[in-house]
Amino acid sequence: QVQLVESGGGLVQPGGSLRLSCTASESFFSMGWYRQPPGKERELAATITTAGATNYLDAVKGRFTISRDNAKNTVYLQMNSLKPEDTAVYYCNARANWYSPNYWGQGTQVTVSS
Repeated sequence: QVQLVESGGGLVQPGGSLRLSCTASESFFSMGWYRQPPGKERELAATITTAGATNYLDAVKGRFTISRDNAKNTVYLQMNSLKPEDTAVYYCNARANWYSPNYWGQGTQVTVSS
């Protein structure tokens, strides 16, 4: 069974930092996070391929950095200069290739508030 286990969410003040981690049960071509703010649709936050190609939501560029350790099947999202609008449930995502199903972690709550 495919499993994605994520951690690192929490409550931080605006301007603060948080680091998310997600570990998969096997190797995946692409891993990253989608986020769902309260009352809004899910959106891609950041993804990274095994080769290191990245994709970021425009709103997080320059503030979030995604990286991965392929040997550990683990992806990290360093979130700096956090804003209240970053508040959302962040779901780890993985896919073996562009034609395979999406797999999802359990989600972790990120709350940015003063």
